[in-house]
Amino acid sequence: MTAQSPDMKISLQTPIRAPSAVPVDDAVLPFEVAALDLRGRLTRLGPALDDVLTKHDYPPAVGKLLGEAIVLTTLLGSSLKFDGRFILQTQTDGPVSFLIVDFQAPDRLRAYARFDATRLREGLDSGALLGKGHLAMTIDQGPDMSRYQGLVALEGGSLEDAAHEYFLRSEQIPTRVRLAVGEEWRGGEGSGPRHRWRAGGMLLQFLPKAPERARQADLHPGDAPEGSVTHTIEEDDAWVEGQSLISTVQDIELIDPDLSGERLLYRLFHERGVRVFAPLPLRAQCSCSREAVAAMLASFAPGDRADMVKDGKVVVTCEFCSSVYEFTPDEAGVE
Repeated sequence: MTAQSPDMKISLQTPIRAPSAVPVDDAVLPFEVAALDLRGRLTRLGPALDDVLTKHDYPPAVGKLLGEAIVLTTLLGSSLKFDGRFILQTQTDGPVSFLIVDFQAPDRLRAYARFDATRLREGLDSGALLGKGHLAMTIDQGPDMSRYQGLVALEGGSLEDAAHEYFLRSEQIPTRVRLAVGEEWRGGEGSGPRHRWRAGGMLLQFLPKAPERARQADLHPGDAPEGSVTHTIEEDDAWVEGQSLISTVQDIELIDPDLSGERLLYRLFHERGVRVFAPLPLRAQCSCSREAVAAMLASFAPGDRADMVKDGKVVVTCEFCSSVYEFTPDEAGVE
């Protein structure tokens, strides 16, 4: 048997091709940089995000914040290996007091934000819009399985900050997240420029085979005496390089409709080699239905159902998708 050259061996084991120049919206693109022990996911959202946000006509600042929450949810929820749900929810004292994003594996998402329009001001960043409170991330594996929930305190920081804190405290996996949301205006025929929402995000994790390489410094105890020596660990060179690379990603690159996800990943990691896996499609689809709303009404006490009758009918509006369901008193079970 003739010996194979190193180049021939690589070509037989790992097919190599040029990155696709065709942008793919509403999808999560998993990838791996084996030379640095990095794994990650890249989300690009277009029509699906626009569908969710335009159903409520949110003010731009609120739409941008909810868009960031949607991107973060897709980056995390797309890792589920079963047909469950990943729910991201915030409850805070800021102008945007409540956010919820519901991701139904493998591809459905819906979202909603509650805000006080009188407290919105120009120039408020995501941290100021959220204020103080908590972020909850829940994995629902189904009716016969227990739920898993992680909580992170929100102290005026961004959703990126909250994600980093979650992985540091709960998962203990070195992780970096980038989120970007923007408004796209394109010329239209007759009706003026058309507005569309776009978003993108990237999650990068350091997952070496040797666990000691991923060790992180202990969390600050908070009540240590003054002058105490804190525990420090020197970060692995591979993770230092990975963080340096993801920090160069610009918002415009994450949301650019003309830049494909594969080309963006090649820009970042071509020197080390990046392996891209099949994209995971995403779609905006609410799980509400007339039957589900009827079942919800049936769970209310008779007096509560009677109080819901207005002008001879019961009207229920879905907070997620704004669908309106009307019932006669008989259909709503009002005696």
